[in-house]
Amino acid sequence: MRRLVSFMHVSLDGFVAGPNGEMDWIKVDDEIFDYVGKRIDGSDTALYGRVTYEMMEGYWPTAADQPNASKHDIEHAAWYKKVDKVVLSKTMKGQQRPNTMVISDDIEHRVKALKQQAGKEIIIFGSPRASHALMHYGLIDEFWLFLNPVLLGQGIPLFKNIQEITNLKLVTNKAFASGVICLQYQKEGSGK
Repeated sequence: MRRLVSFMHVSLDGFVAGPNGEMDWIKVDDEIFDYVGKRIDGSDTALYGRVTYEMMEGYWPTAADQPNASKHDIEHAAWYKKVDKVVLSKTMKGQQRPNTMVISDDIEHRVKALKQQAGKEIIIFGSPRASHALMHYGLIDEFWLFLNPVLLGQGIPLFKNIQEITNLKLVTNKAFASGVICLQYQKEGSGK
């Protein structure tokens, strides 16, 4: 079975975005980009909520073509172009996009079926509302939480609509020079 792995930046007080979706508090740099880039190379599917997907589509398809493209832009744009994309969205229902599947209903069973298909890991970047739905159904197998040294006080919480106790096992942790710490947790019983 394919694993569904969540990559999420989170504040020290448990928020993934400000009250209006603000993400300007997230610390990213070449050290974090390199770390994540090596980790996602083995994945062949990216899953997004509609808002995050539209943000990604607005940047990554042409990011490597820009005259000032960074190493990260070039590498991630190449990865983005080659992976299959899955979008959880009711408003995009029926839309056809290249290399992209839109799931508008029956999320639980359709994502379970996707996990049963042949392939490598499925990665979800950010997408807090989509992540909440996936967590509600217990579909996320692993969390890569990038804990940012900031307190937001309010915003969109990391965890919401959890239906039952879910035990997690800390697999690795990595501290970055920026003060961000990556914590890799697996759901107990869902090892590789």
